Amino acid sequence: MRQLQEILYKTGLLEVVGDTSIQVDEICFSSNEIKSGDIFVAVKGTRTDGHAFISSAVASGAVAVVCETLPDSLTAGITYIKVADSSVALAVMAANYYDNPSEKLQLVGVTGTNGKTTSVTLLYRLFMNLGMPSGLLSTVENRINQQIIPSTHTTPDPVRLNKLLATMVEDGCKYCFMEVSSHAVVQHRVTGLVFAGGLFTNISHDHLDYHKTFEEYIKAKKGFFDMLPASSFAVYNSDDRNGSVMVQNCKGKTISFGLKGIADFKCKVVENSFGGLLLALDGHEVLCRLIGSFNAYNVTGVYAVAVMLGQDKLAVLTALSNLEPVEGRFQYVISSNRVTGIVDYAHTPDALMNVLNTIKDLRTGNETVITVVGCGGDRDKAKRPIMGKIASDMSDKVIFTSDNPRSENPDLIIDEMRTGVSPVNFKKTIAVPDRKEALRLACSMAETGDIILVAGKGHEKYQDIAGVKTPFDDKQVLLDSFKLMES
Repeated sequence: MRQLQEILYKTGLLEVVGDTSIQVDEICFSSNEIKSGDIFVAVKGTRTDGHAFISSAVASGAVAVVCETLPDSLTAGITYIKVADSSVALAVMAANYYDNPSEKLQLVGVTGTNGKTTSVTLLYRLFMNLGMPSGLLSTVENRINQQIIPSTHTTPDPVRLNKLLATMVEDGCKYCFMEVSSHAVVQHRVTGLVFAGGLFTNISHDHLDYHKTFEEYIKAKKGFFDMLPASSFAVYNSDDRNGSVMVQNCKGKTISFGLKGIADFKCKVVENSFGGLLLALDGHEVLCRLIGSFNAYNVTGVYAVAVMLGQDKLAVLTALSNLEPVEGRFQYVISSNRVTGIVDYAHTPDALMNVLNTIKDLRTGNETVITVVGCGGDRDKAKRPIMGKIASDMSDKVIFTSDNPRSENPDLIIDEMRTGVSPVNFKKTIAVPDRKEALRLACSMAETGDIILVAGKGHEKYQDIAGVKTPFDDKQVLLDSFKLMES
């Protein structure tokens, strides 16, 4: 319980009707969750407007309401606060309610199209291995030291986010590494947080169903670096053509990393195999268990962040060499007849191309590469033909299948992917909407030495079909399919 006027600090009040010295229990932005004594924040969302539920929230026991437009009829005894932007106010209030926990941590945000989950997970594991109590906020899972907390969003809502950060502080965490999605920036989920630094991995085609244009997508990512304080640092991928754009207006210290051009932290891939990467990094050689040049970028960015946080370079390099790959990120299994199955979260054109280029680098030349891939429903449709083209151009055989079709017809999604396939490649593609059958078919088609890429879902343990989530694990289905072929 906190005093209302304390949590309203820096929210930019425009008008107040009622008493702000009252005590409030919790902050809610969903009228369905309101309990007696709570404060309701009416947020204008993408699908619903919280202002339509103000009366419902009051009827459920809300003692105060924060909104952009005051209701025509005000209920006696209820405090009404008018603000310019309810989303901003919600984030600032949440930070105030939990006593601004981000100020008590070394908080690092990682943003980009690909590599966010790998980078924050590696940073978390690295610092834990270095003996630094740390927290993790990622697409796969959240962690407070060794405690695992299920993740529902890439970046949680402001209330849940600040509550998690506060729990990290209580549990003795000194660092926190979190994914910052473009949606989170635009929706002000990270507003009010104080970041020690930020990391930009890369940017490519994604989320245009939400941002509409690539320019708006870039602007959203850039917004994170624009908000960093002067005391912070911004580590960016200088090999990405938009890398320098991201940090143009950053008030903090900007640091570059890369594999190609001039950079503050330079890396070179010496060897790349299924055994891992041998890297020449910052004047030292380090063997990592991760695979592919895209992971060389992830490792280099992580190394740069660790150094910027004051860690010893040799200690960091030693710890990096012991880190395991992240779940669902180029995870591979090998069958008894030496067919290699690779599971990867690649769900964007750039990520799919990176994974297939890595396979190209690893193959000896005689293997058949079979790619099983789909595109999610109710998401960016523009990338579907691009994904279809990349898969068919860079694979020997392609099986188009479902990948969380959600409310859409899986057959129509596959049809849209196949529009990107050139006529010369069409004969090497097949459509199998049932994902389990698609994986089984890929395994039955594969011969000794061949490589099967299962792209799109990675760590996910479900299939979202018509609003129903059913258990589904690409890696487990792949293993089961291998067993069926062997029996």
